[in-house]
Amino acid sequence: MFLGTHSPRLDEKGRLILPAKFRDELSDGLVLTRGQERCIYVFSQREFEKIHEQMREAPISSRQARDYIRVFLSGASDEVPDKQGRVTIPPALRTYAGLDRELAVIGAGNRAEIWDANAWNAYLEEKETAFSETDEDALPGII
Repeated sequence: MFLGTHSPRLDEKGRLILPAKFRDELSDGLVLTRGQERCIYVFSQREFEKIHEQMREAPISSRQARDYIRVFLSGASDEVPDKQGRVTIPPALRTYAGLDRELAVIGAGNRAEIWDANAWNAYLEEKETAFSETDEDALPGII
């Protein structure tokens, strides 16, 4: 499970050093792809295969499903971290997420997410109040 918030930097070659807590899970390979809210999703190879299997269940007759799957998979890039735990983020994904040098890498359970640090801080500032006011109706049985 991916948890926490980390603040790595993007180097001049478009690489980031994965947080130490995430390296074991991602050492055999990972998949980067477009995520919602203009972040980059980071899945272990195994988790990405599960997501892909779920996508295969979507009806091919659904335009929305086809559109989502096309955008999601066409932006995907499988990567293997180097010995220092660095992974290269492809230019198209860096552009999609508006990444600058300062990043936020957050744990989101079954995936990690890579955000531009300013975008993450703005998102968190906007959502924290709603989060603190969330009641049981939104997540029955969890809170």
